[in-house]
Amino acid sequence: MAAPWNLQDAPDLHGKVAVVTGANAGLGFETARALRRKGALVVMACRNEAKARSAIAELEASSLGPTPEFVHLDLSDTESARNAASAISESHPTIDFLINNAGIMGLRGPDGPERQMQTNLLGHVAFTVGLLPALEAAGGRIVMLASNMHRRGKLQASDPLSINGQKPMTAYGSTKLADLLFAFEADRRLRASRSRVSIRAAHPGWSRSELAGKGPAEGGSKFSQRMGTFAGKHFGQKTERGALPTLRAALDPSIPPGAYVGPEGVFELFGEPTTVGASKAATDPVLARALFDASLNAVDATWPSD
Repeated sequence: MAAPWNLQDAPDLHGKVAVVTGANAGLGFETARALRRKGALVVMACRNEAKARSAIAELEASSLGPTPEFVHLDLSDTESARNAASAISESHPTIDFLINNAGIMGLRGPDGPERQMQTNLLGHVAFTVGLLPALEAAGGRIVMLASNMHRRGKLQASDPLSINGQKPMTAYGSTKLADLLFAFEADRRLRASRSRVSIRAAHPGWSRSELAGKGPAEGGSKFSQRMGTFAGKHFGQKTERGALPTLRAALDPSIPPGAYVGPEGVFELFGEPTTVGASKAATDPVLARALFDASLNAVDATWPSD
């Protein structure tokens, strides 16, 4: 059994800068709240400005800490990701933490799988590459938010970004598999180039996030929205607990680069945050290299060490 880990175990973060995508709600909001409580200046990179401003007001009313900043980021648009990274880097030449948290799940329709891959992986790839110089300057940590659903994902090295035709939840699993593959290959390349930047992955287990409750407005169905909301409310762990794997991956110096952090309990649904295993596909080096290179090509980006 893993030893308990909570925010009290994390170091003081005064003077540090943390960028969190999708920080206006759910796991992203709890992650931002925790980082701010420890003293970090949190940059909330979100698509919806009104929701982000409301979240910032809630944070300022509920606890002490530096005033969070908002930067517009639409991960479905590669150019938006580049622009957001540029704006943040201009304001913050050094970035200590990048939490790639935002995501969408279970979208229906013919373009649903492609939209999921763009938002969950490719937008984050463009955003991350744009922030690498600022992360390098600080010796920063990146955390990619994955999911235990990655075990349902299906990707082929011959065309690693192709998930069209997959059912909505399989497609979601494939995007989370892609996130893990990208993180593990990025770790390999960062080590090889002796970069000061390090990367880890994390998953929240079964948490009361808003992700599973997406409805028709986000491409889901009314049924999936109702069931996701009901299941999360009555069976999922609180979002504060769901955010702990992400926070431990970012803040615990004992978690090595390239690690994957999640709940230790049965099926990794609940429990103390600890290092966990990934699927055979997620640790396939051939698939990882193919996915990594295809991702960079898709967003017209270059990895610094290449």
